[in-house]
Amino acid sequence: MTEAIQKSLRESAAARWTALGILSFTMFAGYLFTEIISPMKPIIERVYGWDGSDFGMFFSAYGWFNVFFLALIFVGILLDKFGIRFSTLASVLTMIAGAFLKYLAFSMDFGGSTIAGFDTQLLLASIGYALFGVGVEYAGITVSKSIVKWFRGKEIALAMGMQVAIARLGSFVPLAFGAAIATALSVPTAVLFGVLFLIIGFFGFIIYNIMDRKLEKQDKDASDGLEEEDKFKLTDLKVIISNRGFWLIAILCVLFYSAVFPFYKYGPDLMVNKFGVSDKWSGLIPSIVPFGTIFLTPFFGSIYDKKGKGASIMILGAVMLILVHFIYYLPALTSVTLAFVNAIILGIAFSLVPSAMWPSVPKIIPEKQIGSAYAFIFWIQNFGLWGIPLLIGVVLEKTNPGVAVKIQEIMSNLRAQNLSDDQIDEQVKALKEAGQYPIYNYETTWMIFVGLTILALIVAFMLKAEDKKKGYGLELPNIADKS
Repeated sequence: MTEAIQKSLRESAAARWTALGILSFTMFAGYLFTEIISPMKPIIERVYGWDGSDFGMFFSAYGWFNVFFLALIFVGILLDKFGIRFSTLASVLTMIAGAFLKYLAFSMDFGGSTIAGFDTQLLLASIGYALFGVGVEYAGITVSKSIVKWFRGKEIALAMGMQVAIARLGSFVPLAFGAAIATALSVPTAVLFGVLFLIIGFFGFIIYNIMDRKLEKQDKDASDGLEEEDKFKLTDLKVIISNRGFWLIAILCVLFYSAVFPFYKYGPDLMVNKFGVSDKWSGLIPSIVPFGTIFLTPFFGSIYDKKGKGASIMILGAVMLILVHFIYYLPALTSVTLAFVNAIILGIAFSLVPSAMWPSVPKIIPEKQIGSAYAFIFWIQNFGLWGIPLLIGVVLEKTNPGVAVKIQEIMSNLRAQNLSDDQIDEQVKALKEAGQYPIYNYETTWMIFVGLTILALIVAFMLKAEDKKKGYGLELPNIADKS
């Protein structure tokens, strides 16, 4: 009877899927805020006067604290030492603090002032985004460990796929509608919506913690309820960093996500400058990518649970990524329909790799070290999330000299005529149709994405070879054989 009581909460499908739903909503809010600015590049260029390098600095700020202050390493240790409940609240409060600072940066008038040579607004927005980046990555690590806790030996890949799908819905919403909201209301108002969702997520984590406490009482083997001799120790980090399979997954992660997440930042601008999409709906085609994962990531995760083939799934996803970015690179291909179809393929690829990659980590690393393992992976991933957007911004500006200055000159002339925002938008549209509005050429810049995807394919093959050598079971199903 005692054993039945202890296992009842985890064995209850309703309980574990309810816990997953609560965790997933907060990640939805985190991903929503992550991309809240992404489709607004043309709008912010006109309203605030930012150039390509400014956007490169801002987007790369996401990884400042995570990479250079080793924040993700520390939060992973905090997670393994103090547990899931502490980490859920600490992570979401960090997200809210950084998000609110970012909101203040866009809502206040700094009069063109500078701090240490940097525009005050840009610096404040970047620091807020950097702090938020710590919180959302901390939350992602915590949620990943929570799913392992609730779903090990069960539908773990499907559960991780569902969580990713709901989180990607958070990316879809601002990409599809963020620019329209900012146009109709304002940039600060759009950012404030994201802050409010994070606050709702905070209350969701409180509810989850009540469930987690009940589970801990019923299951003494839960990750944050181990006997003292089995608890995480700092010396356990050697197990992680000495594992070749772990490093291959970590490198694959940074390459894969560096080939997708920066697309959210610069894809909308690519649609405007290469494919002629209007500023207002520039994020609509890129939004197809996270929207497609809503359905496909759980589907591919379920296949991995039942049939296995995790390493092979990652290889297939990498191949599709190469195809997608090469098509976006080719200068002669400017069809909006092609851009739309290509985004669908990118969404499929973006469903394949995470559905197999994240559930594979527990096959390589013991559960008591899983928090730190995910933290290491997220830390390495953040090198890409910091460096690639910055590199893209610099390369874009260097290969398009004077474009940002010309845009600012045009906007200054239009504002000097005391036109309304709607009238300015009409004038800009007319200039674009007449070929008198400067555009960015992304040809050289997009070669960065092509190179990343080729490297990802090479690492995916290396991971499959390592699995065959060490017998991690990446090609085997995740659901335990009940017999």
